[in-house]
Amino acid sequence: MSIRNKRQRANTDLRPHWILTATAAAMLALYLYLCHYPPAQWRQHIPAVQLGMIRAIFYSLAIIAFPLTNLIRHIQLRLNQTMPGDKPAKSRYLFTLMISMLFAESIGFMGFALYWMGDDFNTLYIFSLLSALAIYLYRPKTQEYRTIVQALSETENGKP
Repeated sequence: MSIRNKRQRANTDLRPHWILTATAAAMLALYLYLCHYPPAQWRQHIPAVQLGMIRAIFYSLAIIAFPLTNLIRHIQLRLNQTMPGDKPAKSRYLFTLMISMLFAESIGFMGFALYWMGDDFNTLYIFSLLSALAIYLYRPKTQEYRTIVQALSETENGKP
């Protein structure tokens, strides 16, 4: 198979992965829309002390989520290449991407939740930008997918 055909095949195989990434970005946009346009009386206004504590916890979780997501993604990518089984590379990589997008989306949801608890737009925007950064960093990458395909094809052909 030529290099051009391999690229086209990889791009075709990654279409569901890109749809998942676009869905995560659309959900983030939906969070922002829901915070800007609904009636203000829907927001809860919890005491500032509790809100500050929850904000600190959510910031800590967001800070921890980035390296944790990177570690989990790295482990999953290696397992995708080495674990025996009949699952194709496409579904293995899709599962890895789902986990990455789940972590990315959770950061945006924390900002959404804080806003509805009574925090201001600044916090919402910070968490939304962090979530958008995570979506960008953990987007589908053709090279990662090709590495999984190559490792699985070598395993099928009897190479270690």
